[in-house]
Amino acid sequence: MTSSPRVFVIVPAAGRGLRFGSPQPKQYLPLAGTPVLAHTLRRLDDLGARAIAVGLAAEDPYWPELRLSLTTPLVTFTGGAERALTVLNGLAALTDQAAEDDLVFVHDAARPCVRGTDLQRLYKAALEAPDGALLACPVADTVKRGGALGAITATIDRRDLWLAQTPQVFRFGRLQAALTSVVAAHELVTDEAGAIERMGGRPRLVAGHQDNIKITTPEDLVLAEIYLAWQKSQQEGK
Repeated sequence: MTSSPRVFVIVPAAGRGLRFGSPQPKQYLPLAGTPVLAHTLRRLDDLGARAIAVGLAAEDPYWPELRLSLTTPLVTFTGGAERALTVLNGLAALTDQAAEDDLVFVHDAARPCVRGTDLQRLYKAALEAPDGALLACPVADTVKRGGALGAITATIDRRDLWLAQTPQVFRFGRLQAALTSVVAAHELVTDEAGAIERMGGRPRLVAGHQDNIKITTPEDLVLAEIYLAWQKSQQEGK
């Protein structure tokens, strides 16, 4: 009888959040009285992973102040200059624990509202998807391509378009090989699925929810607080 793969998690949290416009990295900003990253890690704790590896900036002064009470063991490592390097460093930090066929979830530090039910659906999909799986939402708005001076150059058919989210889940060895190839070729990918696609893979899209937002602007922080309160009320109403 084949045993289920073990689960590991990588959270790149080395970014400075320059687009946010705050001197403090956005993952450490307060959200409903608790740092964003703490919310994120508590959601991931429910996965029952063997370890959560958190990528930090060198000499991160905020991490030691984070108050966490998790059941999942934490591993920290130093992030790289770009996302692919950070995730590769995270894989290296887990190499002594993880096997080639184990599953690794990669999740943005600034996505604190991911639902536990979506994590479980994603896990089940990843078990059946050799090229991995990721949460995503179908595009609901009309999509325009812009040119010079903001002029519309085309309207894009949105019927097959999805907005990629995280977590994104892949077999440990497959993801490590894909990212190593990307870095060696000096190519830029904005998510892990892109690295797998580059090698001919076709990760599976798993429908998520719009409340799994990535905090990028101050407005997102306000919206995330509303989502957290709404999710809590939904749980209490059951």
